[in-house]
Amino acid sequence: MNNKLPKLKDPELAGRGGVSARESWRIFEIMAEFVAATERLQAVHPAVSIFGSARTPADNPYYLLCEEIARQLSDAGFAVISGGGPGIMEAANRGAYFGKSPSVGLNIVLPHEQTTNYYQDISLTFEHFFARKVMFVKCASAYVVMPGGFGTLDELMEALTLVQTGKSRKIPIILVHEPFWRGMLDWFKTTLVAEGMIDPTDMNLIQTINEPKAVVEAIFRHYETRGFEPSETELQMQLSL
Repeated sequence: MNNKLPKLKDPELAGRGGVSARESWRIFEIMAEFVAATERLQAVHPAVSIFGSARTPADNPYYLLCEEIARQLSDAGFAVISGGGPGIMEAANRGAYFGKSPSVGLNIVLPHEQTTNYYQDISLTFEHFFARKVMFVKCASAYVVMPGGFGTLDELMEALTLVQTGKSRKIPIILVHEPFWRGMLDWFKTTLVAEGMIDPTDMNLIQTINEPKAVVEAIFRHYETRGFEPSETELQMQLSL
């Protein structure tokens, strides 16, 4: 059995030129998405990014808890950023929408179209997941992570990786509702730490909090000695996300 891919001949390479040209133009589209989002969100500060399941109905306790957290954050002076969709994202935007600070939705175009929630003072729509994810990190003074599925875990792990590796400034990463996260955190300790995959001090990057007021207090406590403005070094770090 031949396990080698066939080498492309010159005519075949020439035929791929159209594909390469289209890919090059896509780079300009991506750049435009970054520029537009950066300009639109430049004044949104300080802000907290909230993540959680899109499948959570409005009468679910997680939805109601997230709405209250977002409302208290908004009244405390934080813009609230969500993914702009239904479920927990809607709860985050809804809480902030009726608070004192802006409610921001970073929506995404999906093959099975995501429904945009109504409760957004600022609404942006992204074609590319990675551009959207950069804006979640770039604008956030803290991450609040509600119960959710693969997308929520993806955002959580990316935030942990960026902070752990020094590619992003250290921000509070708060998991809400400890019983939901207990199994994952136990596995971190008994497997990742125990087998040397992460350092024991990496567990300090995460907090678990259950009460809305305590979430707000934890964020203020993190910044009480330094303020919310990024340092010059941190601004340079953000350019390398």
